[in-house]
Amino acid sequence: MRGWAVVECGAPLEYVELPMGEPTGEEVLLEVTHCGVCHSDLHIWEGSYDLGSRGKMSLKDRGVVLPLAMGHEVVGRVVKLGPEAKGVAVGDTRIVFPWLGCGKCARCQAGEDNMCAVAARSLGVFQHGGYATHIMARSPRHLVAFDGLDPAVAATYACSGVTVYSAIRKVMPLPPEAPVVIVGAGGLGLNAIEVLKALGHQRIVVVDISAEKLEAARRAGASDVVQAGGEDTTARLIATCGGPVEAVIDLVNGTATARFAFDALIKGGKLIQVGLFGGELTVPLPVMATKALTVRGSYVGNPQELREVVELAQQGKLSPLPVSTVPADQVNSVLNRLKDGQVHGRVVLTAA
Repeated sequence: MRGWAVVECGAPLEYVELPMGEPTGEEVLLEVTHCGVCHSDLHIWEGSYDLGSRGKMSLKDRGVVLPLAMGHEVVGRVVKLGPEAKGVAVGDTRIVFPWLGCGKCARCQAGEDNMCAVAARSLGVFQHGGYATHIMARSPRHLVAFDGLDPAVAATYACSGVTVYSAIRKVMPLPPEAPVVIVGAGGLGLNAIEVLKALGHQRIVVVDISAEKLEAARRAGASDVVQAGGEDTTARLIATCGGPVEAVIDLVNGTATARFAFDALIKGGKLIQVGLFGGELTVPLPVMATKALTVRGSYVGNPQELREVVELAQQGKLSPLPVSTVPADQVNSVLNRLKDGQVHGRVVLTAA
């Protein structure tokens, strides 16, 4: 197979030959038809994560090996089955769940693949992903049917959709009129708005530095928006919400956003940290206890949560994220546009 791969961090992706194994056991080989370009791909492409005072975490530190075809928001067509694969047939088109672990531990066996503590094997991160012509799914249970949905939109549910859905579940239940604050109005933020609406939530407050992205959030259904910037961001956010808030989901998760998000919490409030922007959060420890606050990370989602997202969309409760499609050979241009903040919604690569 061939794929657009990171050969050198920071350099343009190259179209290279990549190994394509034969499916064994329950494995399923698929031909990639659609693959979303995710903001987290930028960290892999650039080669490191910002850990604040702890320095940088490199790709090598994470166990990533180059060359690597990135891409974890994948829809593909089944072309070959391992001898033990049941439940799908050649020609079926499926979303590929990418957040794999070791496959053998108790968490993986319980369907919590994304929480595996033994070995990360995520597609597009530790194994070749959807920037290649083909992709290998570990099992049919990692393939999700999406009948009736646009495949370009369905691909985004494998990361953007399931990530915000899993994060939102961590702050629920809340009364529909209680403010839920979403930090970041990019592709994840717009999907978060749609998921909250699909779950019947009414008060959705979105924070971003970009007036243009905030306007897109309003059009998508945000009840309130706050433009971040300056020392008074927390005060303005609290004023907009009518007081400190019970739930903030930080889809940016940088030093500045984490700080104002934490400071906006009411007693018993929860800050769910999702984004990988980088930096660190320093918190006053007595406040954590006296206000009974929760600061919790949320890492993508599990296969069942992906199925629940797809069901919401199939029921007509989840409006599609704004998606544009481009041929896969334009991936370098897309990555640069994403890096420069010029992508609204999601760009999905399509096979030639």
